Amino acid sequence: MLDQSNRPALPPEIARRRTFAIISHPDAGKTTLTEKFLLFGGAIQMAGQVRAKGEARRTRSDFMKMEQERGISVSASAMSFEYKGWRFNLVDTPGHSDFSEDTYRTLTAVDAAIMVIDGAKGVESQTRKLFEVCRLRDLPILTFCNKMDRESRDTFEIIDEIQENLAIDVAPASWPIGMGREFLGCYDIVHDRLELIDRADRNRVAESIKINGLDDPKLAEHVPAEQLATLRDELEMARELLPAFDRQSFLEGHMTPIWFGSAINSFGVRELMDGMGEFGPEPQPQKAAERQISAEESAVTGFVFKVQANMDPKHRDRVAFVRLASGHFERGMKLLHVRSKKQMAVSNPVLFLAADRELAEEAWAGDIIGIPNHGQLRIGDGLTEGEALRFTGIPSFAPELLQTVRAGDPMKAKHLEKALMQFAEEGAAKVFKPAIGSGFIVGVVGALQFEVLASRIEQEYSLPVRFEGSQFTSARWVSGPKAEIDRFVNLNKQHIAHDHDGDIVFLTRLQWDIDRITRDFPELRLTATKELMA
Repeated sequence: MLDQSNRPALPPEIARRRTFAIISHPDAGKTTLTEKFLLFGGAIQMAGQVRAKGEARRTRSDFMKMEQERGISVSASAMSFEYKGWRFNLVDTPGHSDFSEDTYRTLTAVDAAIMVIDGAKGVESQTRKLFEVCRLRDLPILTFCNKMDRESRDTFEIIDEIQENLAIDVAPASWPIGMGREFLGCYDIVHDRLELIDRADRNRVAESIKINGLDDPKLAEHVPAEQLATLRDELEMARELLPAFDRQSFLEGHMTPIWFGSAINSFGVRELMDGMGEFGPEPQPQKAAERQISAEESAVTGFVFKVQANMDPKHRDRVAFVRLASGHFERGMKLLHVRSKKQMAVSNPVLFLAADRELAEEAWAGDIIGIPNHGQLRIGDGLTEGEALRFTGIPSFAPELLQTVRAGDPMKAKHLEKALMQFAEEGAAKVFKPAIGSGFIVGVVGALQFEVLASRIEQEYSLPVRFEGSQFTSARWVSGPKAEIDRFVNLNKQHIAHDHDGDIVFLTRLQWDIDRITRDFPELRLTATKELMA
């Protein structure tokens, strides 16, 4: 997929961009790693230790109040910064599995991913799920094995587990020297140098020591004899047993280079960032229903992969996150909003630095910009300089949990409807209006989302709400010939609802409901995903 050989050279501004996501199981250290990227990119002056109390705990990418209180990321946010001549667009993703749909959509907007694993726990369930999504999209993956300053598993064991569980070749880019309290640092295989940890200052990294191969006597000055003997033995085994790094294989998604380190001690982070810059893919072609769009095309195109409402509680604003697929965007440009067929003047686009934002005077293919709007832009929408392109591959998943919702004050039902529609357009929940009866049914992927919704509705709309059990357990979108859909709707009114786009949804209680429709209406399709397209 990522064979660069017959693509024309990209303009230098586009070629230096690296747009990537960081994925992990909760608690593997993703937020700390994100913070250190910002620190080394000069984007923040001081890393707020994740374990610190109060204000210091609130990492820069977690701007929602609930994220700050719980210390988990529940919405993906984008950050842009310069690093050694590269332009990094880093998209942070929710690690918590209850918010996986947001993560899946985010992965449609990036060209590569960094997978963070905990050195003691190895490949965990959420890592496996997210990896599968990357695999479906052939995304190149760099791996960072974190927390080496704590007791960790054997290095070969960790690599074996990644190879076995994820069916991908692993090429070590660095090799750890010791672990836990004995962790001294790493041998940088790519650049043939020694990197030593500085435990005294977590925001500094000790200098690199250039080595002339493993036999260099300088090694003995820095590494105790016993650990040096182990390092030489392990590296010799690694060279025999593990493949050497092959960039083409990595770009095709078949191989992952692995770095070892400790994000909290800022160790190994710079090498990982260098790896993303040196090996990571340039902005890649994007798929539309009509054709493939290449980054070097001069006309500006882009698609909305996320909508975040009320990022600034003082202004009831809504920001659409747009991945630019091609061209050189300049502030004030008029772009065609493909779904509505209307021109839109983009006069206040923003670039993000975590919770901060600044006006974007210009942006290039690969960049992620925010477009403040009043609800016109939805997930999946395309923006172009005139061509009617429908971007594909942005999924919407059927919810796994359904509940009814009531406002604490019955007089505020209209306010509740407005809040729910906003969250549906943002992709934070599915909202279904049953064909019979009043009220709404809200669907989510994980139970924690109900808590987040209740908390946000109360904070953002001053409206306490109650979620209650529903007789329905799942939802399916319905497609097929119109006459057959009409007959189906008439005979199943108790089960019919509409989503916020007005599409027909079949609400089910048991698998039997789905089997019955499949049997009685063979021309209809019930699907658990809906592709969001303009």
